[in-house]
Order: sequence, then C-alpha cells, then structure tokens
Amino acid sequence: MLRRMGAAQPLQGAMGRPAVTWRSLLAGTLGSAAIGLGDPYGIHVVRGSYMALDFSTAGAVFLLFILVFFINRALARIRPGCELSRPELITAYIMMVCASAVSTMGLASQLLPIITAPYYYATPGNQWASMIQPHINPALAPQGEQAIRSFYEALPAGAAIPWHAWLRPLAAWAPFLLALYVVMICMAVLLRKQWADRERLNYPLTQVPLAMVQREAPGERPLFRNPLMWIGFGLPFVIGTVSALHHYCPSIPMIEVVREFGIIRQPSKIIIRLSFAMAGFFYLVNLDVLFSLWFFSLVFQSASWGMNYFGHRWEEDMGVYGAVDPFFKHLGMGAMICLVAFGLWMARGHLGAVARRALGRPGGADDSGEVLSYRSAFWWMILGLAVMAVWLRWSGVPPTMLLPFLAAAFVLFVGLTRVVVETGLAEAVAANIAPGALVSWFGTYAFGPRGLTALGLSYVWCSDIRTYVLASAAHGLRLADFAGENKRGLFGAMLLGIIVAAGCAIWITLVLAYRHGAVSLDQWFMVDGPQWPYRWVANKIRDPSVAHQSGRLVTVIGAAVMLAMMLMRTFYSWWPLHPVGFAVGAVWIMDHLWFTCALIWLVKWLIVRWGGLRTYALLRPFFLGLILGQFLCAGAWLIIDAMTGMRKNMVFWI
Repeated sequence: MLRRMGAAQPLQGAMGRPAVTWRSLLAGTLGSAAIGLGDPYGIHVVRGSYMALDFSTAGAVFLLFILVFFINRALARIRPGCELSRPELITAYIMMVCASAVSTMGLASQLLPIITAPYYYATPGNQWASMIQPHINPALAPQGEQAIRSFYEALPAGAAIPWHAWLRPLAAWAPFLLALYVVMICMAVLLRKQWADRERLNYPLTQVPLAMVQREAPGERPLFRNPLMWIGFGLPFVIGTVSALHHYCPSIPMIEVVREFGIIRQPSKIIIRLSFAMAGFFYLVNLDVLFSLWFFSLVFQSASWGMNYFGHRWEEDMGVYGAVDPFFKHLGMGAMICLVAFGLWMARGHLGAVARRALGRPGGADDSGEVLSYRSAFWWMILGLAVMAVWLRWSGVPPTMLLPFLAAAFVLFVGLTRVVVETGLAEAVAANIAPGALVSWFGTYAFGPRGLTALGLSYVWCSDIRTYVLASAAHGLRLADFAGENKRGLFGAMLLGIIVAAGCAIWITLVLAYRHGAVSLDQWFMVDGPQWPYRWVANKIRDPSVAHQSGRLVTVIGAAVMLAMMLMRTFYSWWPLHPVGFAVGAVWIMDHLWFTCALIWLVKWLIVRWGGLRTYALLRPFFLGLILGQFLCAGAWLIIDAMTGMRKNMVFWI
C-alpha cells in the first residue's frame, strides 16, 4: 500500500449544536457573497494580492479569522453562549471555500471574456469572423455588436447595462455548470473515505482553519494564545506591510522575496522565491513528498535548460496552459493518468462497496458519516455527467469524442486534487489540459472546425485549473469530519455557497466591465487569456493534423515511469521518491516553489533529526502563523488600498 501520511484527528468532545443551522448558513452566505463581490473587485480594480485565485483560498481564511477572532468574541461578550459553535464555523468556512472556486479564476473571470473574445478580438488578420464565429452556438454567447463592444470599452455616460444580452447565454451555460459542480461534489463524497480514512492523507490546507476553531487539547495552548504562532504571523505580516508601504512612500525600502538568475543561455533561468504561506503548508507534509517535489522540479528545469542550450524544441501547438514544452505536457499527462488509475485500483475495495450500496445490493459501504448518501452521490454523478455530455454535444463536440473528453478532463481534476490533498501544493496546475491532449491524440479531423471551436469554449472550465470545485469540495468534506455526526445538510450548503458567489461575481464583473471597460481591468483575464483559446483553435483549423504518434508514445512513457515509481513505493519502504513529484515537476508554478520546498524540507529534516517529533509538534504553530500572517496581511492591505485608491499594490503573489 501507499505510505500513509499523518492526518489530523477529529475534534474531541461533544458537539451539541448541529453544523447546519440558520446562523451557519447566514454566516456562510454572507462570506460567500463577500468573496463573490470582493475577489473580482480586488483583481480587476484594486489589482492587489490574490485572495481566491488558487487552492489556498486566502480570502476564506481571512474571513474565518474575522469571524472567529472578532465577531464570535464580540457575540460571546454581548451574550455568552450565542456565539457560533465550532460545527457552525466549519460549515460557514466550507461554504466560503467552495465559493472561492468560482469567484474569478474558476468561473466568473473566465466565462464572460472567453465567450465574447472571438467577436471583439476578431480582425481581418486572424480571420476569426469566418473561421470561428460561424461554429459558435448563438445561445452560448451574447449577441449584438454594441453589447459586446461596450463590455470591453465601457458604456457611454448615462447608458444602461444591456442585461438582456446576457440572460440567454448565462441561462444556457447554467445547466452545464451546475451539473459540473454537482458531479465534482459527488466525486469528492465517493472518494472521501478512501483518502481521509483509509489512506489517511494529510490535507495540509485544512490545518489552519481547524486550528482556529479547534479547542486546545489538555496541556496545549489555543492557537491565538501561542507566542510561536504570533512570531510566525509577524514575519510575513511585517515584511508584507513594509513592501506595501513602499508603494505609498517609495523612500521606504521594499523587501524582495524573489530573485532570478540566468542559467547557461537565455531565456533559461532559475527562480529563488520565498513564499511564507507555502513554507507553512510544506511544513505539514511528509519529508519524502517534499524531497520529491523539489528534486523533480530541478530535474525538469535542468532538462529544459539543456533543451534550450542545444536548441531543441518539440514543435506541437497544445495550447498555453500547463507545462511550457509539449514534451513535458505529454509526459505529465501520462503521469496523471497513471496516478488516477492506480489510485482507483487501490480504492477498488471501497469503490466496490460504494457501488453495491448505490445499487442496493448486500455488502454496501456505510455512508452514515457522509454529507450525501452513496446512492444519491452515485446517481447524481451519473445524471450530472449525462447532462454534461448532452450539453457538450449541443455546443459542438462530436459524439465520438464526448467520452474521451470528459475522461481526460476528470482525470486532471481528480489527479490534481489528489496532488494538492497529499502535498499541500496550494499553488498548483496540471502539466496538460484536456482540449490540447485530445487534439494531439486523435488529430483535428476527429473534431472538425465546430468541434475545435467547442473545445475553445471549454477553456471556461477546464483550462487554467488553478482552482475548481472538486478540490474545494474534497477539502470541505475533510473539514466536515470535524463538524459533528449529522452532516447531510452540508451538501446543500456547499451548493448554496457556490451559487451565491457565482451570481455575485458574474454580476459585479459585468458592472465593472461596462463601467470601466474590460480592457482596462485585469490584463490576463480580459485581454490576453481570452484570446489564447481561439488562437489555438484558429491554428488547428488552418493547419489540420492527424494523431500525433510521438505524443502518444511520450504519454505512455510518462504513465510507465509513474507506474514504476508507484510500484517501487508500494513494495519497497526504502524507495525515496514520491511519485506525485514526477506528476507536477514540469509545471511552471514549481519553478517558483521549488526553493521554498527545498528550504522547508531541510529545516524540517533538521528539526525531526535533532529535536524529534515533539519539537516538530512544538514548532507547528509557528508555521501555521506564517500562513495566517501572509493571508491576513494580503487581505488587510487589499481593503486599505480599496479605501485609499491605491492600485497594483500586490503584497504577495503566491
């Protein structure tokens, strides 16, 4: 079996009050609305630190701190006993975590520009008007040149926002997106027991919120009364504050946490970056996992430097996302396929019991501790996948490609979620994306111009997957283990948080675009990012291709290498390399995180080697403080900058 990572134990003591109450739903709904409104405003107008762009869900942690440290304390003083209970706080936080997956990167800042970009950015030179626009289902994008142009260039003074132009496309996208989110939550339900109870994965991203709401064990100090936590908290908070003040007063020196050095030949470089939050998350991860992450990152970077030095380039257009070189895209895709397949094989006993339960046969798994019964989760998942397939066919995906497309997309969703759960990589992306992989494997003729255009539209939900509902749901369900016995109401609470945040985020993004002009908002989301799908589609239509046999071969090689490492890890305890490092080692984000990972690996090794597990546990609050300090500093200065009118004061990037 795979080596198990330590996991936090459920909260001890009676939890007399239920988790899902009108108070927890109110707190979670208000928090989800705040994320849905505040995150787009912070990214598009204030241009400050990201609070919901990645799996770290910094905005949700920030709001939970406000709720626990200020609001709950005030309620307790006003009327003892009326403060939110721990299960209620966890419910509210779970809703906010799910909300973070749709506020910008996961939906709102992808959907609106991507469905309008092929119209606004069409020029005689790129020929999108003739090659792409005729193949877009008219129901999936707003119609009317003026409505689209005003979205990007702002409305004239006194003009009203053309809401009617958006009602039809948003209504057309809603069934697909709702089905996608239901499927993701159901998949998380079906996998929770295997990951959390059987393999006992660590879920590092859940440790800070749990520490904030968990009562201290006998002989331990609560988090907010631990001096080590405040020392860790102060380090990123002071450094971030000094850097933030530099933007107000340039004479104040800015404290840099990143350096770049040229390697061999341009554009090869190595990045030395210190991320306080990632340092905190990495401290909670096993040493062999940490070693593998930075080791494979340096291996792939070295390979990239060598390829650049010798002028080698894999000439294949697979899109902009994931690993930079197509060779590494194929290799990483094979590794991810093997990771998911091997994980499902290891979970075959649990999944078989789940299937028997879903089908009403004897020997089914016990689902009394889940937020949704296995029977409901299984059939809702099947129904959701069917809705997605019908919708994708309606959008233009050929019927023969529906199953491969959905399979590739969910392999990446499940695989990357597993990586984040196991490694604490709060900043992570997959090496490849489903549209690029499918066209490489099957060729453009399997899709045709209409199918390729439909794949371009799919960039809304399966391209730059730095955050998505499955990962949020997986961490939310782990948190639900600490919210009492009866958790069935949490499924509806999670959907409520998603719907509230999505509605608020789409509304405010439209308001900001029509007020300021989308081209004056975030450059990536509104200008550069929306054009990449259609550049790729146009290139594929202009230059049709058959299946890329070399790409298939490299994918198989990636899967074989991954399988070999997983088998070595299963049967030989001395094997030092964790396979997840190979799965994500080639992605660009690891170029930024390898140094922090290597540093914390060394620090943790020294602590455990010379101080033992007791010293490791004693210092844990310090590293939790690093996470909390960075997130609270970023959130505080985002609010300050919004009130003062300061722009582009990004205190922390990752």
